[in-house]
Amino acid sequence: KELQKRMGVEEPKYKIDIALDDSVKIVDGPFKDTDGKVAEVDEERGRVKVLISMFGRETPVELDFLQVKKI
Repeated sequence: KELQKRMGVEEPKYKIDIALDDSVKIVDGPFKDTDGKVAEVDEERGRVKVLISMFGRETPVELDFLQVKKI
């Protein structure tokens, strides 16, 4: 780890146990209790983009990884 710091290589700021195409449940925010599918994971910022069904179509929603739980 010390060598990585000296070389300017940092570990990701967040440990995210969510991958593309995982089914997740939103546990916080305005879409709480909505199920969706992960479309994008940004470990650097700790964010995930989830596709949820809204008004009969898939809608992308960007959330903090703490707002979703793998199902």
